[in-house]
Amino acid sequence: MKPSTVTIKEMPSRFRHQVPKYKITRSDACINCGTCARTCPYGVHERVEGHNKVNPPIDYKCIGFECESKEFCCLGKCPRQALSLSLNPMYDTLGDYRWTADIITATWIMAETGYPPTRTDLEYTVGNSGGGFDKLRFKFPANPPYVDKSEISTAIELNRRNDGRANVVISTPMYGGGMSFGSVSLPTMVSKAHNATIWNTFTCTGEGGYPENLLPYDDHVITQVATGLFGVREETIQRVKIVEFKYAQGAKPGLGGHLLGEKNTESVAKMREAVKGTSLFSPFPFHSVYSIEDHKKHIDWIKEMNPQALVSVKVSTPNDVDMVAVGSYYAGAHIIHIDGGYGGTGAAPDIAKKNIAMPIEYGIVKVHRFLKDEGVRDAVTLIASGGIRTAHDLAKAICLGADGAVVGTSELVSLECVRCGNCESGRGCARGIASTDSELADLFTEEWATQRLTNFYHAWNVQLVEILQKFGMRSVKELVGRTDLLEHIDYSN
Repeated sequence: MKPSTVTIKEMPSRFRHQVPKYKITRSDACINCGTCARTCPYGVHERVEGHNKVNPPIDYKCIGFECESKEFCCLGKCPRQALSLSLNPMYDTLGDYRWTADIITATWIMAETGYPPTRTDLEYTVGNSGGGFDKLRFKFPANPPYVDKSEISTAIELNRRNDGRANVVISTPMYGGGMSFGSVSLPTMVSKAHNATIWNTFTCTGEGGYPENLLPYDDHVITQVATGLFGVREETIQRVKIVEFKYAQGAKPGLGGHLLGEKNTESVAKMREAVKGTSLFSPFPFHSVYSIEDHKKHIDWIKEMNPQALVSVKVSTPNDVDMVAVGSYYAGAHIIHIDGGYGGTGAAPDIAKKNIAMPIEYGIVKVHRFLKDEGVRDAVTLIASGGIRTAHDLAKAICLGADGAVVGTSELVSLECVRCGNCESGRGCARGIASTDSELADLFTEEWATQRLTNFYHAWNVQLVEILQKFGMRSVKELVGRTDLLEHIDYSN
């Protein structure tokens, strides 16, 4: 169920030419009659009113060869047979085995329309990685009890300790990942915070400080305390509902953080209290924390400074992540946020992503079961991140034992990230998403980005509700830990 503040409005791409799956070619035989523009329901063809001319096709809106069987297909309607359809050879250059071109394209469509694609040519529920979530499938019952979609709740509580602190409830079981000012542009950060407010959820500042542009969204921002302590101030800790300690990032555990000098602009340096143009490093680990007792002192410090705040602890997924999680609980954390090996942006080195931390699918099960065995699972909120690309990944993570998830890369893809991997180099992202260069950062507005994110969250919520309905469930909380509802395709009957 979406909050009443959510409004879905179509928000088209900034670019007329994306990387489409299909290519529509219009030959010289075209007489600009406008038949294609009148008959295509997808907006592939446009005729400018008052001008005797049809614009070049908007290829990314084309549904491809399945359209040939439709009565309105432009190929058959054109009186001069001036149109032809082919696969775009450039499409294969988009994405990788985890983030396939179809998943990226589908995410763009969701961000534009607010709904999952209706096209049958896009496989956007799983990738092609050969493992992890891509090997898991739901086992839907043949005759589940009927539940009306309007009766299904996707809300979860974040404070389950009953310790007198704020009873924070979010309307959807996901929130935005930590992306610091310096790693991403200010419009990106602000739009994420604005969207979190609309969806009654949260977004995280990352470790780069708390820009004043986020002040209107205080109640939906998580401020992060990381090892570099960049931008950590008493006032920012006191104004938020959740403070997160970041001990490690799943994509690069043991490596700390690194912001290259070229991205450390004057505004970034001021926020981080650093020198412009110098590379900045966040050490690993906190050199004040070498035991659970030290960890508890950190958490007590935050609780004393902000008597209402919840404390989240973000850790990677080493082999003993279950011990780390239960230690965090006994240290007083409300939220245990485990971050698997495939998280992070293009700034995280592949050698670290693929070889250090445990995949999040294994980490969730391990932590969930250990907390249950310890008798404290119901007293803590378990949040997962690191490789959750789709709404189906989100639901699978919950089945494995998480209460919800943090999403990061998928938010950036909704803003038309192409996964080029140049986030940390030079001026950063050529599309202005992960850049602090003023020229690049102004390539889109906060309003455009906020609506794209709002649409994207709605499309995921639609899919999550559909999954719950197929299981006959009235709340997403009923899905937690239901590994019996999943099957591994390599071992299924």
